[in-house]
Amino acid sequence: MLLLGVNIDHCATVRQARYRQAPATVGGAVEPDPVTLAVLSERAGADGITVHLREDRRHIQERDVWRLRETISTRLNLEMACTPEMTAFALKLKPDFVCLVPENRQEITTEGGLDVIGLRDRVRACIEAMGAAGIKVSLFIDPDEPQIELAAKLGAPFVELHTGAYAHACHTPRRAHEFQRLRLGCVRAHDLGLTVNAGHGINYVNIAEIRTLPHLHELNIGHTIISRALFTGIEEAVREMKARMNGETEKKKS
Repeated sequence: MLLLGVNIDHCATVRQARYRQAPATVGGAVEPDPVTLAVLSERAGADGITVHLREDRRHIQERDVWRLRETISTRLNLEMACTPEMTAFALKLKPDFVCLVPENRQEITTEGGLDVIGLRDRVRACIEAMGAAGIKVSLFIDPDEPQIELAAKLGAPFVELHTGAYAHACHTPRRAHEFQRLRLGCVRAHDLGLTVNAGHGINYVNIAEIRTLPHLHELNIGHTIISRALFTGIEEAVREMKARMNGETEKKKS
């Protein structure tokens, strides 16, 4: 059974589009509330809630994260840049997981995996600090063998393989190549004792192939679920993705 972490960042994106200057993140006219969305996602079967507190605070705000820590009943996964500021914040918050991600202020969303090789000392320090605090660490990386091997060597218990290149190539001749990269990455990570998660660009169509990757533990999915929720509501959107992830729609057809 594949686990589903629902990323609720884009609920906050909608709120910030109108209420960026509001003194509060919830209450009164301020809407939508990401925490309410998280609770409804859990009720529909989400196994965890993922948020990215970006350094520029473009969507999720600190108060959102603290409210999530106090409210949700599953697991809180904090995506964060590997910086001293964010490390200090995570050590105060004590989420269940942190996922170290690259962060470029010019990007629309996270593009590409963390360069563990280039940031080796910083990543090691963060892994050690989180481990000492009882916080599990995942590294969001491309499915490249040197990055995977160093992730294991530095002591990260989890990796989240970046599926964005595959998602972008899904309707091109490169699809098979990118899927093979992911497959080999999953096998190598598993062989090194890493728990393998995946995320970025996964949707209700390409999930049919993504779910066949070996050794997957959890998928973190946001944009497509929020998009589907505009038409079906968040609970139905989460239920449908969870069913597709685990082949339940195929079982019904047969």
